[in-house]
Amino acid sequence: MSTETILGPDFFARDTVTVARELLGQNLCRRLPSGEILRWELCEVEAYDGQDDQACHACRGKTPRNAVMFGPPGVFYVYLCYGVHWLLNIVTGPEDFPAAVLVRGAGPMIGPGRLTKAMLIDKSLDGKAAAIESGLWIEQGTSLAEAQVERTPRIGIGYAGEPWLSAPYRFVKRAE
Repeated sequence: MSTETILGPDFFARDTVTVARELLGQNLCRRLPSGEILRWELCEVEAYDGQDDQACHACRGKTPRNAVMFGPPGVFYVYLCYGVHWLLNIVTGPEDFPAAVLVRGAGPMIGPGRLTKAMLIDKSLDGKAAAIESGLWIEQGTSLAEAQVERTPRIGIGYAGEPWLSAPYRFVKRAE
């Protein structure tokens, strides 16, 4: 594995929706305690774009739970959903602009809770850089053509209201 293929902070220090779209086809990599490395192609993500986005955890300001979102790009934001599932996000955009991309599916795992369970992702990765040293990183994979990508509204954000409810911030790799 070459470190040249690992996506670094510069990749994530851009517009959140652009980063979300360009993450499709890249590889989410996880070193398991056994030493095995999983490399799964990202196939479903959602963008959460700052305090104005009423579906974003930062819409009501900075809290202990979401503080990581206000930090540097390329860092993981991991939180517990419904007290059951850890969800994996990666911080995007400039520091102090709270935005992140939720990873909803990679490889054989569709569903953000199933994915984190299969990859042994939990709160211990919150605030860690997407880097080999953390045991979780993203490697360059394949750039997908627009015909290979479906863009839809996000899932499970009925509380957000319009225009956030219908914003096309979910990106899914089309089945081949």
